[in-house]
Amino acid sequence: MHATANEDQSLKPATPIIDRMRASGQLSPSWDSFARLDPQWTEQFLQTAAMPVARGLIDPKTYEFLAIAVNASCTHMYSPGVRRHTRNALKLGASPEEILAVLQSVSMLGIQTCSLGTPILLEEMAKLDTEAE
Repeated sequence: MHATANEDQSLKPATPIIDRMRASGQLSPSWDSFARLDPQWTEQFLQTAAMPVARGLIDPKTYEFLAIAVNASCTHMYSPGVRRHTRNALKLGASPEEILAVLQSVSMLGIQTCSLGTPILLEEMAKLDTEAE
């Protein structure tokens, strides 16, 4: 037996964080599929991410700096998140210089790509030279 639309709504878990973020335009569309398939997990994840500020462990501006760093990192590179958290940081009084320092710091993650890839490139170039002889 299938549930009616009203019964489906009553079975749906409460998602106040998702609802608030969606209403304010802060919920990335990429979260929609997670929220649809597992709203409880998504709600819990977002609650956990907000916990350091909610508990007063870090101030909101520092949280925005961390979010900028994560979103701008070479493993993430999510420009809508960088844009949203940069805007939030500026509204919280961050200076452009502070945000630039965050971006400069996180750019160092990419240096590892060079230190890993450059020796491999040299090795492979040497192999090609040896094979050509």
